[in-house]
Order: sequence, then structure tokens, then C-alpha cells
Amino acid sequence: LDGSDTVEFPIKFTPKYAGCYPCQIILKSSCDIRVYEIQCVVNAEQADAQIEFRTPAFQTVTQEIPISNMSSQDWRFEAILEGQCFYGPPVMDVRVGETARYPLTFKPVAEC
Repeated sequence: LDGSDTVEFPIKFTPKYAGCYPCQIILKSSCDIRVYEIQCVVNAEQADAQIEFRTPAFQTVTQEIPISNMSSQDWRFEAILEGQCFYGPPVMDVRVGETARYPLTFKPVAEC
């Protein structure tokens, strides 16, 4: 070692799905045993999305946005909507292996 108290320990895994992967790393020597618990969180690839709403003035339109949970844990989402005239549930649950549809509603109050 170069005098520091750290040693690099590269770890590589290739998950099939987004989710949380807990594991243990056990290091043994003749006079010591150390157990490290780590948790790796894998996010699905982020894709930019755009939704365009076209509706006659003052008419409401709703778009159902599919959210697929291919992880190993149930998901709870908190929706934060920005912009005027947009509405949707503030919280949504998506169970493992299911696809839920988030109903995003646009209720225009003026021509724009």
C-alpha cells in the first residue's frame, strides 16, 4: 500500500431490471472477518417525454400516462405538477409487475 488506509475494491454486476439489490461482502483473513452490507439502486433508463394537449377552449382533456414497475418492489409515487390548469392524483402506487396509468388532466380556463 502507499501508506493510506484505503484499498479499492471494484465491484461489477449486471442487473436485468431496475430495483434495489441488497448484498453482503464478506472479507476473511486468518485473524479477521469483516462483513459489509451494501445496497445498489438501479434506475431505469431515463427517456425524455413530451405531451402535447390540443383541445377546444374551456374543454378538459385527460392523458393516461403508463408507468410500468418491472422492479422487485412496489412503488409509491408522489406527483408534483407544475403549471396552471394541470391536475392529477398527488400519490400513486404501482405494484410489482404491473402497469398503472397516471391520469394527467388539463382544464383550460382561457384560450391559450
